[in-house]
Amino acid sequence: MKDSNSTFSAKTIATIGMLCALAYVAMALIHVKLIPAAPFLTYDPKDAIIAIGGFLYGPVAAVVISVIVAFLEMITVSETGIIGMLMQVIATAAFVIPPSLLYKKHRTQKAAAMGLLLGTVSMTLLMILWNYILTPIYMGASRGDVAAMLVPIILPFNLLKAILNSLIILLIYKPIVNGLRKAGLVQVR
Repeated sequence: MKDSNSTFSAKTIATIGMLCALAYVAMALIHVKLIPAAPFLTYDPKDAIIAIGGFLYGPVAAVVISVIVAFLEMITVSETGIIGMLMQVIATAAFVIPPSLLYKKHRTQKAAAMGLLLGTVSMTLLMILWNYILTPIYMGASRGDVAAMLVPIILPFNLLKAILNSLIILLIYKPIVNGLRKAGLVQVR
C-alpha cells in the first residue's frame, strides 16, 4: 500500500476499499462448482479482484484486501469459521503475492503473466499442504480421507481456480485500471 515513491492518500484508501467491496460482492454472488465430486468446493472470482489490487498497490495491499474480504466472508456467509478464513487468506496470498511482486518490479504484461503462472503454481502446491493440515479439523474427516482427496480433487480444483482467475485478470485489468485512471483514483505509471 505504501512504497518508496508514494504515501497513503485518501484516493488510495478509497480505491482499496472499493476493491474490497468488489471482491466481497464477487464472492457473494458468483459460485461455480468446478469439481462435481466435491460440491463443497466452489469457485468465486474474488482473487482476480484482489490480484488487481496487488498490481496497483503491491503485495501488502493485496494481502490486506485478502484479509478484509476473508474476514467479511467469515462473519457473513461462510460456515467454516476461522479455519476457513485462514485457508482463504493463505490461498489468496499464495496466488497474488508472486504476480504483485513481479509486476511491481517490471510493469509489463509479460511480468504479470509470469507472476500469475508462479502464483498459480504456488497456490496449487501450498493448498495441498494446508488442506492436508487444516481440512480434517473443520470437516471432521480423517487425515487419511483428506489425503485421498488431495490429488483427484483438491489439486485440480485449486489449479482450475487459479487458471480462471489468471484469465479473468488478463481480460479485465486494463479496462479496470483505465476506468480508475479516468476517475482520478490511480496515477498513470
